[in-house]
Amino acid sequence: MTEGRTIFPVEPWSLTEVGLDHGSLGVHESVFALANGHIGMRGSFDEGEPAVVPGTYLNGFYEERPLPYAERGYGYPEQGQTVVNVTDGKLIRLLVKDSPFDLNYGEILDHRRTLDLRAGVLRRITDWRSPGGRSVRVTSTRLVSLSRRSIAAVEYQVEVIDDLGDLYVALQSDLLANETAHGESADPRAAAALDKPLQAEFGVGRGRRAVLVHRTARSRLRMAAGMDHDVVVPDTSTEDLLANGDLARYTLAARIPPGGSLKLVKYLAYGWSSRRSGAALRDQVEGALATAKLAGFDRLLREQRELLDQHWDEADVEIEGDDELQQAVRVGMFHVLQAGLRAERQPIPAKGLTGPGYDGHTFWDTETYVLPVLTYTAPEAARDALRWRHSILELARERARVLGLRGAVFPWRTIRGEETSGYWPAGTAAFHINADIADAVVRYYNATDDEDFDRDFGAELLIETARMWASLGHFDDEHGFRIDGVTGPDEYTAVVDNNVFTNLMAQRNLREGARAVSRQPEVARRLGLEDDEVEVWLRAAALMAVPYDTQHGVHMQSDGFTHHEEWDFAGTPADHYPLLLHYPYFELYRKQVVKQADLVMALHLRGDAFTLEEKIANFAYYEARTTRDSSLSASEQGVVAAETGHLDLAYDYWAEAALTDLQNLHHNSGHGLHIASLAGGWTVAVAGFGGLRDHDGELTFAPRLPSRLTKLRFRVVYRGRKLVVTVTPTQATYRLVTGEPLDIHHHGRLVTVDQADLVLDIPPPLQVDPVSQPLGCAPRRRTRPGTRPLEHRTLD
Repeated sequence: MTEGRTIFPVEPWSLTEVGLDHGSLGVHESVFALANGHIGMRGSFDEGEPAVVPGTYLNGFYEERPLPYAERGYGYPEQGQTVVNVTDGKLIRLLVKDSPFDLNYGEILDHRRTLDLRAGVLRRITDWRSPGGRSVRVTSTRLVSLSRRSIAAVEYQVEVIDDLGDLYVALQSDLLANETAHGESADPRAAAALDKPLQAEFGVGRGRRAVLVHRTARSRLRMAAGMDHDVVVPDTSTEDLLANGDLARYTLAARIPPGGSLKLVKYLAYGWSSRRSGAALRDQVEGALATAKLAGFDRLLREQRELLDQHWDEADVEIEGDDELQQAVRVGMFHVLQAGLRAERQPIPAKGLTGPGYDGHTFWDTETYVLPVLTYTAPEAARDALRWRHSILELARERARVLGLRGAVFPWRTIRGEETSGYWPAGTAAFHINADIADAVVRYYNATDDEDFDRDFGAELLIETARMWASLGHFDDEHGFRIDGVTGPDEYTAVVDNNVFTNLMAQRNLREGARAVSRQPEVARRLGLEDDEVEVWLRAAALMAVPYDTQHGVHMQSDGFTHHEEWDFAGTPADHYPLLLHYPYFELYRKQVVKQADLVMALHLRGDAFTLEEKIANFAYYEARTTRDSSLSASEQGVVAAETGHLDLAYDYWAEAALTDLQNLHHNSGHGLHIASLAGGWTVAVAGFGGLRDHDGELTFAPRLPSRLTKLRFRVVYRGRKLVVTVTPTQATYRLVTGEPLDIHHHGRLVTVDQADLVLDIPPPLQVDPVSQPLGCAPRRRTRPGTRPLEHRTLD
């Protein structure tokens, strides 16, 4: 088999790499990553080579670094935080006679890797001939347990497939700290390089088990990684174990007869803490290893399958008419689940645990893109993510005090909870993250009726974020309640007055804060809420400034936006995207050019504040000015395109969002997946073509299909019920699988759904004028055989 471009066959429940393409190694390491929200392992090869970024990550485990500034200013964050590539336990090196098994050398006879979305494992099979002429088949199955938070495992088998006599082989199963990452990124915001961030404390080993304990110098975090093994070997074999410093190694040498095989099962356990001693972490890891080994690899596989069977039964999206999109949506949903299922009061990073992009930081992506998916498919994971936000509330209060504000100001980008954005117009000024968090809190509460969460966590988050808006904005006799000097989602229009998205999301935050006070008066008393504060919130919400341009008949993204000079798209070369890498910010800030959905996102998340006619006009206006120099845009544009009658355009945006990483559309998937964009595969399906909205806790649907599809079916978990929605071109069928009858709206009509099929007609689609995008910024169509995606680049 000759090396060439890797093929991804279209399969409904798996993603398979056929052949080896060295140029795609980094992307495939991200796409084939396994994680559970606590542990993340990139899809690098078991043998360690070839590799680009072989990373292993623990959620919340980071090192600090100084943030450099050409000129300092008051309130600038002083410390950055960077995710650490921790001890690599994936490594199982193989020596075939006197030749290392390395896909850079010898001859690859056959090779394929498969990410199995139902089993939750990465499988690999490679037939290889050594330079010395011996042929072996290596198969492996890698698992990061979704049911056992600290556990991962690898089953690795070597089989002799030639008839040249007995073969002597050696396996070296390693724990390796301070592993060198080979890849570099052109992204100026990519992870800062850390030179050997892990400082060895001690290593212990006995039998087939070893544990290494390390700590970081600045953040003072401590971690332990452990391994243990089961082996099935021919009669003749030897074993050895060492553990010290940055390396623990279990070595197994064996003689394998023709047609015979050697199998090794490697169990891995990880733990970290900011408080516990190295000895305590060692004991924790050894205990986890002992129980995993007692269970055995087959049981770990069964547990993984059972958990995923239940998840897919509650969350699957089925698509008829586009097999490629079906595969992509499921791959995206799998990675969203991996990013958050076992995070357990740790953040969900923008890249999940699939790579070092963005230094491993979490942004507003979590609450606005990822948590809506988890709220309706895996609500416990959404609850945990919001509990993490609550856990950093005191740091957010301190940040508010530094900025001279009341309540809490949550960080734009962080790992532990401190603000780490060194560019304040896109960081500190992007106050909308407060309202994004509040929006996620309200959505979760309305979808679950979780009174304990509301009492213990949610109400406090809503109250403290509402307090911030009341102190950030001010009342103006002419314009009502203004919020000036902020940055909305569009980072090409920074530090503006009355950003519509920010103001409308703040309006909801203020109203929901008042409702939280009514529900939880004890929480309000504990927080020292003054009697007149809620009155101010409600007055501010009622008088919120929402700029509107009567001449153009559209809302202004912010004050004066529609009066700015138009951007010269016709004169912008195709290779000058993303614009921020080729034009000065001041040029972007003063023109009508939009990096990513901003006001259009408001049409979705605050759709209750606009009429349908306003949505149609606004979408058309901003569609012509949005470059999508961000992966965050396609899914939101897709949702609103579907609502405003542009169904086939929405379909194209759906494909772009879902295929972002499978086709490396932004040329940076090698440093981690775009979890928010992958979440968009669910969002466009359910909120776009399913029309799901949840304003004020009312579940509404307005389904319509694009011309390419014949059927769409999705599931929603809501208030203890499982609702299945099936959409065809002319009808929608609603059915409850579990739970009491549920009232919903279908295209504005109130209906009650129970456990019998409720079949309703779908109204004819809207008749609207076509819309256009800036030259060179149309949705990126999917790669067809013999074609390439457009060379439009983004940074996130």
